[in-house]
Amino acid sequence: MFSLDRQSRVQVFLNAMPKEYTNPDSLFRSLEYGFSQIVAANGGKTVYISGQTAWDAQRQIIGGTDLAQQARQALRNIQAAVEAVGGTLADVVALRIYIVNYRPEQADAVGGALREFFPREERPASTWIGVSALAVSDFLIEIEATAVLE
Repeated sequence: MFSLDRQSRVQVFLNAMPKEYTNPDSLFRSLEYGFSQIVAANGGKTVYISGQTAWDAQRQIIGGTDLAQQARQALRNIQAAVEAVGGTLADVVALRIYIVNYRPEQADAVGGALREFFPREERPASTWIGVSALAVSDFLIEIEATAVLE
């Protein structure tokens, strides 16, 4: 269940910790890019998830040189991590996304993956950062997450 007001403010009260997603008219429309401008969470347990990459559990790169596929694997890993502590993706309130040699034309690849994993009105706050390299040369993207659980 959620409610929506004039400034695209959504309050979500499902099984996850109550969160308020706000996208005021005074800031650019970010939902179409896969994230919310502001997420406020009340109480609960805060979970910090280390940067996740395109490695699967056997340390195999998923997606090869395809940024969108690597982003999807990183998000699957975030989902697995938050579920391992009793949460769901609905508990994720913030993402920090590191992209190797980021160029604006790559936004659709990353944004598309974010839109697949997070429902339209319940997207975490997000920062995208272009970097020159990550820990392994085959990594194109790394995503850190913060979640708030009940």
